[in-house]
Amino acid sequence: MKRDSVLFLGSGDLGQRAGGALLEAGMTVAGARRDPARLPAGFQSFAADYLQPTTLGFIPDLNPSYIVTCFKPTSRDLAGYRAGFVDASRNLLAALGSCQPRRLLFVSSTRVFAEQDGGWVTEDSPRAQSDPAALAMIEAEQLLAAAAPTTAIYFSGIYGDPQGRLLSRIGRGELAAAEPAYFSNRIHREDAGAFIAHLLLTDRADNDHDSLAPAYIGSDNLPALQHEVEHWLAEQMGVAPSGEGIAAPRMSPGHKRCSNSLLRASGFELRYPDYRSGYAAVLARRTRQPG
Repeated sequence: MKRDSVLFLGSGDLGQRAGGALLEAGMTVAGARRDPARLPAGFQSFAADYLQPTTLGFIPDLNPSYIVTCFKPTSRDLAGYRAGFVDASRNLLAALGSCQPRRLLFVSSTRVFAEQDGGWVTEDSPRAQSDPAALAMIEAEQLLAAAAPTTAIYFSGIYGDPQGRLLSRIGRGELAAAEPAYFSNRIHREDAGAFIAHLLLTDRADNDHDSLAPAYIGSDNLPALQHEVEHWLAEQMGVAPSGEGIAAPRMSPGHKRCSNSLLRASGFELRYPDYRSGYAAVLARRTRQPG
């Protein structure tokens, strides 16, 4: 009997974390990326670029039970988002041929939500109408959902790199000003990868394969004002603010609070339920790293 298998199309940090958990659960895991030599041991590796349709011809023969799309924009403008999401989705669908995966898992962003006034958003909240990047991600999701059973995960800001830009900026004493205040949302990269694995394993355990919702918000339990997050981090790092505060760039457009009630209802337990627990682990790693 063929083991359940998953293909990660785009196999960076997130795909590798999720794939590692699925390998431990006994699934066959394949990864496709331009430089497959960087995939971990245990992954079936394929040299492929989802922007180049001719490199995706291996998919029908692989015939994976699941495909996880970890697409990224090729640049931060509209053309980059359309290429990285819409064109990539079309390339995937064209490559499927007779392959009929049980489910596609589309990794997206909370940027797709229209809310900009600090209100709560759920998976059913109105979508953005004027943000070109959000519209590209929405269009890509719709393309995939029209062709195969699809579940989208709208991740908020994924963090966890001890040398990330936010910590580097705070290390220089450059903190966000209190005004204008805005809520930020986040999820630790360990939890993000684990949640992808959780959803696939939940679907695998369901004989009818209909237990997953069409979409989930992937975020921790505590939306927080960005300046409060940064001042807490500065205290933990022993850094004094360099001035009155800077108009720090928002990590994503909008001013919203993301509800993760559906994530929690799925049975998933966050290892890092809020920014304090998550960043405490990140800062501990930062302290141990040289330089």
